[in-house]
Amino acid sequence: MKRIELIAPCHFGLEAVLKREIIDLGYDVSSVEDGRVMFWGDAEAICRANVFLRTAERVLLKVGSFQAITYDELFEKTKALPWEKYIPKDGKFWVAKAASVKSKLFSPSDIQSIMKKAMVERMKEHYDVEWFEETGASYPVRVFLMKDMVTIGIDTSGVSLHKRGYRQLSSKAPITETLAAALIMLTPWKKDRIFVDPFCGSGTFPIEAAMIAANIAPGMNRSFLAEEWTNLIPKKLWYDTIDEANEMVRDDIEVDIQGYDIDGDVIRAARQNAKEAGVDHLIHFQERDVKDLRHPKKYGFIVTNPPYGERIEEKKNLPSLYKTFGESFKKLDSWSAFMITSFEDTERYFGRKADKNRKIYNGMLKTYFYQFNGPKPPKRTDKKEEA
Repeated sequence: MKRIELIAPCHFGLEAVLKREIIDLGYDVSSVEDGRVMFWGDAEAICRANVFLRTAERVLLKVGSFQAITYDELFEKTKALPWEKYIPKDGKFWVAKAASVKSKLFSPSDIQSIMKKAMVERMKEHYDVEWFEETGASYPVRVFLMKDMVTIGIDTSGVSLHKRGYRQLSSKAPITETLAAALIMLTPWKKDRIFVDPFCGSGTFPIEAAMIAANIAPGMNRSFLAEEWTNLIPKKLWYDTIDEANEMVRDDIEVDIQGYDIDGDVIRAARQNAKEAGVDHLIHFQERDVKDLRHPKKYGFIVTNPPYGERIEEKKNLPSLYKTFGESFKKLDSWSAFMITSFEDTERYFGRKADKNRKIYNGMLKTYFYQFNGPKPPKRTDKKEEA
């Protein structure tokens, strides 16, 4: 497969984090839109993007884009795309998802059925058959319509990339792995600094922090739909990518990563999840109330997803909870705190105005990522003696 354009969807508001990840992987970004980043790559890029990207929801192989304001136009322009370049004669293909924003064509089911018919017509002509058995590998198509511009991609990931494979057990209101990783990457935290999540739930924040610290690729221990695309991607590329990921792991590091929760059952689940992720030796989980939040060391980081009344706590309990959290944080006088919440009175009850506040959509829920910055630690003056 020669040079292709790939599409990586992400959470709204976190495009800049994903863009940086893609550039760090060595690929050229072609464009950034709300909720997705496009970049140039090849067959190997499909493997590496799926295995290494921490903040993408999935990786799509872009087939084409065009403007369409009528269903006839959608049919003809979909039919004009070179589907046979990607989907073999026995391939199973369907339009798995259609999303439309500010476009004249807005019915997902109509978009899906018309595009499927157009694909069939194109491939009937190319393969000279009247019927497709669809017994081979799967090639699910996803389409986005934005202001009448249609963008079409084939999903290479399958199950969403936030499913790392380690979270067997979850708390009542888990944060997704991709969102947790992106939020950590928005902070200045580095692996030599203390990391505490006082509302850790099933452990997603501490586990993602430990995986970042140990350089464990998020997709190392799961499979991807495109592994079956032997017509496009040689199996060797997947093996080479996993070998590359294995060589990068540094799980013998020393870190101070901690997760607390008031629910003992949840803490046990978090420990099991950390074990599944291969980072249980890097995290200290403890059953502890937020009022008992303390740490002897200075310049630590709190990154957390506290209850915000949508799912766990009754709204009436939130003021006292955030007040208690704020009082505990105040005693950690050199620390920084970062929290994602939809609770609108966060700053009032936490007792401090945020230094920065970023709007992020957690699914359909509008939340804010509050950043309370502590002082920077003094620069180290002691130089290590040369060996």
